[in-house]
This record gives sequence, C-alpha cells and structure tokens, in this order.
Amino acid sequence: MLEIKDSVGLTSRIMAAVRAIETQRPDRLFSDPLAALLAGDEMIAEVIPKAKEYENRGTPFVATRTRFFDDFLMSVAHQRSQVVILGAGMDTRAFRLSWHPDTHLYEVDQPEVLQLKESLLENSQALCHRHSLSIDLKEAWSDLLIAQGYQIDIPSIWLVEGVFYYLSENEVHDLLKTITNLSAPTSCLGADLINTKLILQSDDGLSKYWRYGCEEPETLFATYGWKASVVHPGDEQAHFGRYTYKSPPRDVPDVARVFFVTALKE
Repeated sequence: MLEIKDSVGLTSRIMAAVRAIETQRPDRLFSDPLAALLAGDEMIAEVIPKAKEYENRGTPFVATRTRFFDDFLMSVAHQRSQVVILGAGMDTRAFRLSWHPDTHLYEVDQPEVLQLKESLLENSQALCHRHSLSIDLKEAWSDLLIAQGYQIDIPSIWLVEGVFYYLSENEVHDLLKTITNLSAPTSCLGADLINTKLILQSDDGLSKYWRYGCEEPETLFATYGWKASVVHPGDEQAHFGRYTYKSPPRDVPDVARVFFVTALKE
C-alpha cells in the first residue's frame, strides 16, 4: 500500500480517521462510509483516544467543522455548478453529498496524497463529475484547473478547509489573490482560520506546523472583494448540539480563537 511520508500530508488520513469514528456514533453529525477505508484501521486506533478527549471537553472540532461546511456547500450548490476543494486530502464530499449530477467538483492536493486516495477509491463512484488535480498549492495549480475544464466566467464554490494556518502570510495572500482572480461574481467560499494566540499556545502534534494566524477574517476577505460571515465553532450556527464550549465575545482580548468563514464575492 502507498504511504504518505509528509507530516502535513498525514493530516488527511488523521481527518479521515476522525470522520470514521464520527460515522460510528449514534448521534453522528454526518455519515462518511469511505472514511474508514481512507484512514486505515491503524490510524483510527491511534486517533480514538484524542477524539474522545475532544468530545469530553465539548470541542469535537473536526466533526463540527465537517458538518458546518457540508451544510454550507449544500446551501449554495443549487445555484453553482462547479466546486473547488483546495488541500482536499481524503475529503469524500464528491461521494457522499447530494450534488446535482451536472456538478463538476475539482480536488486539488499534493500528488502523493491524491495518488494514495485514488488507489483506495478506484471502485467508488462519485455523485458528480469529479476531477483530481495532483499539484501542490504553491505551484501553478490554476493553469491545471482551467485545463481540466474549470470556467472562470461562471460562479463557483471554493472550500479551503484546514489549509490557511499551514501557510505563511505571503502564501495566504497569494492563494486568496488566485482564488479571487478565478472567481466570477456571486462565487462562494468557505474556510476555517485560527488566530495568533492559538498558534502561540499550541506546539504539539500537528499544531507545531501552524504558521498563519488571523485576528479579523472579515477584513482579510474584504481586501479581495469577498463579503464574509464569521462564526466560532460552538456558536448558534455551529454547535449542532455537540460542540458545547462557548468562545468569549470577539471583543474580549487575548483569547485563542477558531473561525468558520463563509463568503460571497461581490
């Protein structure tokens, strides 16, 4: 079996393991029948203790984030026929969400990640037109996207989940510039961000690779012509009865924060 050797690339299998664990819960927030296959038994066993810890703290972040962006995608998909998932990893939304059959969904990630994914999913049928683009986001991925049939003159949906905080500040701005240049008016974007405080207090596991913190996501996205709505996991729109930790109001200083962002290009 192929393996992912890159430490950040391994997050894709860890996320799949959390989704597999969530799928087995009677109160699951979503069902992902392919997650266990993509994660592997060994990774699932390794992740179970950490998943339980987050659940006991009232902060099941991955399950909450997955459900939040599932809902976002389905709420805007009826008006837009092309979807781009950047840093797609082991994402299975092409296989498990109720897409219109004419939808074109583009998954972009590092070659070794998507090579493993394709080998595991070779017998699975997507519910849309799925395009797998094996290229690093630091390369000229937009050319490949257009070559695969993406149309810059019609509205699109972007999902940038678990990506921004692994990039440098310059890379974040370069990525947003590229997304914006590829997006027709009324395109939509979903993303999660963290602030600098969270990076400073987190230095173990995957968090040691975090680089970019943002204090005001609304301002960041407005710079590129996107009108953003921002919530914390645990807010009314993003707890789903399971994420019970409530973040202090935004005007309270020196608080570690996670943001769920949905934005519309004006």
